[in-house]
Amino acid sequence: MKELAPCPRTPNCISSQATQSSQRIEPLLFNGPASRAMQGLHTVLETTPQARIIESDPLYIHAVFNSRVFGFVDDLELLLVEPEGIIHVRSASRVGHWDLGANRRRVETLRRQFDALKVED
Repeated sequence: MKELAPCPRTPNCISSQATQSSQRIEPLLFNGPASRAMQGLHTVLETTPQARIIESDPLYIHAVFNSRVFGFVDDLELLLVEPEGIIHVRSASRVGHWDLGANRRRVETLRRQFDALKVED
């Protein structure tokens, strides 16, 4: 099973598997089949500006985001754990020290969009 990389000590990374509270974020939740949850994640990411999925399998997605102004690259990883009904998430900037909260905002936006898909089912 794939695992998410741990966050570095810099404040430009968040993860649902982080042990440091400043980097910790709650995983996404899902009900039903894993395939439906993954399709929902694909739908959200494919309609998100500046997002591009670069790797995907039935339980894992790696997407990159390019910032509009400077073209900075951030990585987003999603790892579905079917028995627990959760999707672990990690979002991190590739360069720099501080991201001004961009990765946390990105994940919370993803969460809202993913949760909205469940309401429409």
